Amino acid sequence: MAFRSCSRKRHASSTPRNDSVSGAAAGESASAANAVSVPFTVLIPARYASTRLPGKPLADLAGKPMVVRVAERARSSGAADVVVATDDERIRVAATAHGIRACLTRAEHATGTDRLAEAAQTLGLRDSDIVVNVQGDEPLLDPALMRRVAMLLTERPDAAMATACHPIDAAADAFNPNVVKVVLDRRGCALYFSRATIPWARDAFAADVSSLPAGLPLYRHYGLYAYRVAFLREFPNLEPAPIEQFEALEQLRALWHGYRIAVEIAQGAPAPGIDTPDDLSRVRAWYEADDRLITR
Repeated sequence: MAFRSCSRKRHASSTPRNDSVSGAAAGESASAANAVSVPFTVLIPARYASTRLPGKPLADLAGKPMVVRVAERARSSGAADVVVATDDERIRVAATAHGIRACLTRAEHATGTDRLAEAAQTLGLRDSDIVVNVQGDEPLLDPALMRRVAMLLTERPDAAMATACHPIDAAADAFNPNVVKVVLDRRGCALYFSRATIPWARDAFAADVSSLPAGLPLYRHYGLYAYRVAFLREFPNLEPAPIEQFEALEQLRALWHGYRIAVEIAQGAPAPGIDTPDDLSRVRAWYEADDRLITR
């Protein structure tokens, strides 16, 4: 899966959180009117195989396959094109049946990044074009955030990639290795990503780890990326980095090879994605609670 960080809240309450859902819906409605002037393409990698939820991209969500719901939200981001990249004919057929472009890729790709590189080649994208990678199990991802990450990359010619983060407000998240943290430099680029608690407040944490100290904020990483196509094509050929393998975080390969990753700081926590049947039930509850999420 392309640069997937386990940075989403996986234990959302079974009761839908109206603030996050409403924010996502508001972002969707505002995005079309505020689309970026520089065009970008959203690519949605989707595989049928899933250990915990087989056939996940085709799971029903308010009457449509999940991958279609993801693509519909991506369309609201102002993207010039939205394409599902899949190695499974069933997913391609489901997407096209709902008017979503889809392209078949080889099944043997080692990572989702490789799959996106092949899709970019198939679509004839230019090296200077910008691609936003939206995971196929993120049906509540705010379209406005997709757009902001694309905008950030257009504003940062020194960066090969862009991604997003938000401030951590709970100590439990700061110490959870499934919540990926990122430290930024003064230019807003990533210094490092880690499953560890970074930066470490030496004196404060020596006294108490039940709360977060004031001062330097800790940031949780979103698994959302924008790339220049030239870098997307180059990445699979870069030597895997020892730190990438040690932390199991593919984005560290880019830093290890000296590439810059610009980071958008969002204020709200991401809505939950879907990895398990329980996650699917929670997100279905969100859809039932807020009709604005449903694209007819």
